[in-house]
Amino acid sequence: MSTLFSGILALQWQQLVMILIGLVLIYLAIAKKYEPTLLLPIGFGTILTNIPLSSAVGQYGPLQVLFDAGIATELFPLLIFIGIGAMIDFTPLLKNPSMLLFGAAAQLGIFVTLAVATLLGFDLKQAGAIGIIGAADGPTSIYVANRFARDLLPAISVAAYSYMALVPIIQPPVIKLLTSSEERKIHMDYHPGDVPQVIKVIFPIAITLIAGILVPASVALVGFLMFGNLLRECKVLDNLAKSAQNELANIVTIFLGLGIASTMKGTAFLRPQTLLIFLLGLVAFIFDTAGGVLFAKFMNLFRKHNKINPMIGACGISAFPMSARVVHQMGQNEDPFNFLLMPAVSVNVGGQIASVIAGGLILALLGNI
Repeated sequence: MSTLFSGILALQWQQLVMILIGLVLIYLAIAKKYEPTLLLPIGFGTILTNIPLSSAVGQYGPLQVLFDAGIATELFPLLIFIGIGAMIDFTPLLKNPSMLLFGAAAQLGIFVTLAVATLLGFDLKQAGAIGIIGAADGPTSIYVANRFARDLLPAISVAAYSYMALVPIIQPPVIKLLTSSEERKIHMDYHPGDVPQVIKVIFPIAITLIAGILVPASVALVGFLMFGNLLRECKVLDNLAKSAQNELANIVTIFLGLGIASTMKGTAFLRPQTLLIFLLGLVAFIFDTAGGVLFAKFMNLFRKHNKINPMIGACGISAFPMSARVVHQMGQNEDPFNFLLMPAVSVNVGGQIASVIAGGLILALLGNI
């Protein structure tokens, strides 16, 4: 009888709270459709992890095995990058390469948050891992957190994916605060047509070489992303490209979410640091958005013609294509004939590359500290 009721007798309040948090994540994933592909596995895995005496965790528990095999080794985030790379069409960026600059400018929040987190008592490596939340790139956040702050991995990963889902709520107020109605009505030209196939094939190889030589710590991140894109663009491995986009990305995402959930134990998650991480993640998103918008306004100071709509600068974060859709809709609200989707997409795909390189920079700068 004692064995039958041992789970009830062993139940702690922290476990109960975490089970409720797991249910909230499941609700957000299903009812609100907030990053369901990852929040649903994390939410359900959190329940499995916090059931008293759960056989799903522990040295030989399946969730712990997934963590050790795919997250501790950094394999799962990198495999997801192959899928992401296979999904992204860099054509809009190749038509207007200067849009890559906005991706760099929109990483401002990473370094602002790093400084603020340090002032709040986190060490430099922890602060760097928290700052990467602002990249709006879940796999990069997990990759860096696993290197620098594994004890903060649960909070960082949940914050990163939660804020990615909240881009339509976070970005518009910041954009409106920094732009006038006249600026938001600026029209931008987009030239139709395609890019030569040879350029599309050379691009991922060139980006890997350039980023790898300049920031060797980014080779794994950039390389796997660009390998996925090369599968897409080489046109001789369509089956592999489709598998990377679908089966590989979907399966690894499930394993990634369940693996992260194995770390979401009440005693580790329910502490003041977690709330600070969520607040700092919000700071990172706000400053990333502001950095891109202000950089666009700065560039307009030197342009007499063909002004840039400053709103597209906000798309320099890696939340693709959500941020581009938000900016396009805001432009439509100001002027129904203002079509900003393609310029915004150009910046958004550039932000995907910039966020991965930013993760590599953090790894390089703080790796030897």
